[in-house]
Formats: sequence, C-alpha cells, structure tokens
Amino acid sequence: MSPRPIRKAGLRERVLRERVLRGGLAGRLGGGLLGAALLGTVAGLMPAPAAAVINGTTTRDPNGARSFVVRIESTEGEICSGTLIAPDLVLSAAHCVMRPAGYTVISVDRGFRQQRTAVIAATMHPDFVPGTTPEDQPGVDLALLKLEQPLGTDYMPLDPRGAASIDNGAPVDIAGFGVVAENRRNSARVLRLAHLVSIGSLQVANRVTVVTDRRRMAETSGAGACLGDSGGPILAGGPGGYRIVGVVSWSSGALQQGARRTACGGFTAVTPVAEHAGWIASRSAELSRIQVGEALPRGNRSDWMARPGRHR
Repeated sequence: MSPRPIRKAGLRERVLRERVLRGGLAGRLGGGLLGAALLGTVAGLMPAPAAAVINGTTTRDPNGARSFVVRIESTEGEICSGTLIAPDLVLSAAHCVMRPAGYTVISVDRGFRQQRTAVIAATMHPDFVPGTTPEDQPGVDLALLKLEQPLGTDYMPLDPRGAASIDNGAPVDIAGFGVVAENRRNSARVLRLAHLVSIGSLQVANRVTVVTDRRRMAETSGAGACLGDSGGPILAGGPGGYRIVGVVSWSSGALQQGARRTACGGFTAVTPVAEHAGWIASRSAELSRIQVGEALPRGNRSDWMARPGRHR
C-alpha cells in the first residue's frame, strides 16, 4: 500500500498540524519506530525505582489504573504500554508489535507484584503500514494481543464498546509505563498518569486526536507521552469510572525547545477508539475463541503467532 496523500484540511486543522509538526521531531514511543532524533529502540532498559509519563504521578490505589494498564515487552528489548479489554486481550498500538519477535505482557496485581504472561497471538489493524514515519503513517495504529491465559480477579478490564469521541477541550488522562525523559532510559517500567486536554483532530496520512498538557498547551515542555508509552490508554472519567477513549500513537516536542531537540513533552497523538470500534469488537471476538496452540484466524497480512518456545 502506498502512502495516501494528506487531505485538504480546514484552517483550524492546518494550524494545528503546523504547530504539531513544528513542535519538534515527531516520534514513535515504542516498538522501535522513531523519528530522526530517536533512532533505535527502548532497548536494554533495566527496572528502576522511577516513574513514567512525563510530568505524571504514580498511584498506589489497588483499584486504580494498575488494574487495566499493562506493559508490553519484546524479546528485542522494546517496551510499550497497553490496556486490558478482556481477561486475555490487550489493546495497544500496531507499531508496538509489528516486528516478528516474542512478546510478554507484564501486569501489576493488587499487591503491586508483577505478573508476566506470554502473548500467543497479535493482530494489527489491516490498514496499518509498518515502516513509515509517524506523521506519514497510512492506516490505523491499533493492535490486539491474545494472552496465553486469562488474568485473574485482581484485574478489571475496560470495555472499549461504546467509547465516546474525544471532544475538543475535553479533559483526559494518559497512563503508561514509559520514561520520564528521553535521556533517562532507565526510568521506564513504572506506571504513571497525567492530566491532559484534547485540542482537536489532525489529519496527516491518518487521522489522530491531539492532546497536550492542560496548563502549558505545548508552548513549553509539559505532561505527555514519551518512549514506552505507545499503546497506552487515553482515559475519560476518573478512578472507579475510567473509560478508554484513545490509544497513544506518537508525539512531538513543545513549540519552545532549547538546544537539545526532543520528541516528547509537547503534543501526544492519539488513535480514537470510537472510530474503530467495529474492528476492535469483531477481531476481539475472533481472538477470544483461540486456544493455546490453535491457529490464528487470518484477518490480514499483519497477524502474528508465537512460535513454540519463542516467548519463553
């Protein structure tokens, strides 16, 4: 599939696009596909007593985000985030699983102990085209992961069905296991949340919703996604009533940056869940029926199955 041309945008959208792409080097936040300033992957990260999501906060609420936000790690050392939408299904970004590696999901139980579960199958949205830069990416940056076994009663999956659209000016939360800054690669693997606001839709080669720090509005570096946060949820509501409305895809830096250019701390690009609810529902139903060792029903060229022993 060749990249689709950027459609003609209205004035507000053109201004937003100019601001986002002027805000620094846009980059993927996981899965190994980054902008020019972010070559490489989140490889070799070691656990550290630090936090994730730029300018976010950690929580020790056993009923909070830890009950549905998970970490995805590959055998190539890459890290992404994801959302549990069923006891054995995770919604994430397609670029997080586009490599034919082994994948493991790490969840956090009520005692804040980590639990590792192998991924036996993954499927990317059929419109997703691997290997292009974020702002030129045709297709939909969504993926579903099938776990080797269901997670237990310590977890509370979010139901993506009936997800609301992300209105301009709407307050949202971001959650993820990424780094607190690009130059702090050892700060990943801790769940953090931050408050953001939606500032509108952006049409590049695909359509995303753009969210940013509520106070700084991307003029200077503030809260948002960074490396390892790709695939994590954008949430509406609050503790006890969270609803998933989007999936983190890529980011750009703030409009005002110093000598060190960055692709984090400015704008966060989000794939709206409501616009792709049909694919999520139908593919989830197919994945839910798969048992360990069975073949994945072929939905598109982007399906992936674990080879025996590869994910161990």
